[in-house]
Amino acid sequence: MSNNNRLWVVIPAAGIGKRMGVDIPKQYITVCDKAIIEHTVEKFTSRNDLQGILVALSNSDQHWSTLELSKNNKITTVTGGEERYKSVYNALCSLKNKAGDDDWILVHDAVRPCITTSEIDQFIADLDHLNGIGGILALPCFETMKKANTNHEIEETIDRKFIWHAQTPQMFRYKKLFLAIEKIMNENIFITDEAMAMELAGYKPMLIQGTHSNIKITDQNDLKYLESFLRQEI
Repeated sequence: MSNNNRLWVVIPAAGIGKRMGVDIPKQYITVCDKAIIEHTVEKFTSRNDLQGILVALSNSDQHWSTLELSKNNKITTVTGGEERYKSVYNALCSLKNKAGDDDWILVHDAVRPCITTSEIDQFIADLDHLNGIGGILALPCFETMKKANTNHEIEETIDRKFIWHAQTPQMFRYKKLFLAIEKIMNENIFITDEAMAMELAGYKPMLIQGTHSNIKITDQNDLKYLESFLRQEI
């Protein structure tokens, strides 16, 4: 990363993850002796180009403080929101007097622990080299895509060469991202990722091709995959 572009990492971790069917937020499920969020955040803690990591937690979170990771002095916690974008916004607000306008803000899901250090390195290098507003990791779609109506009937077939599956990390310049999310909040628009806020602000984020292993943990099968992934890493 070029010297004049500092890096901050934001991890939204205020979600509950009801689909997992367990009695704790899924980011705190233990796999291979560590919580999922620990596996995720530790991919960033050893970076030399990092200014800090902001973890957005629910007001009712009772698990974070029990983790060894919570003592890491590179990590600051902020209050998360009901929605992911509100958690990211709160993290950006906390950086108001710390981050420069052109600092990079890298947002990564707390429950995407299978990202590798080399993937993160390449992603940052690609976007830093382009020196634009930023972009996201994503996968091109190889299946035939159908658009349905409310009755689950096919309306049309969509040209898949234009369809990508969004992942994280997603990385953008601090001021542009802050203003983009502030705009959608003021207009009461619901967004599902940071790239969508940037799109609605008139920008065209870059798509950087990711890998199929960078899954988001959503069900019990994903836990089995994560365990296998971690054992291979070791």
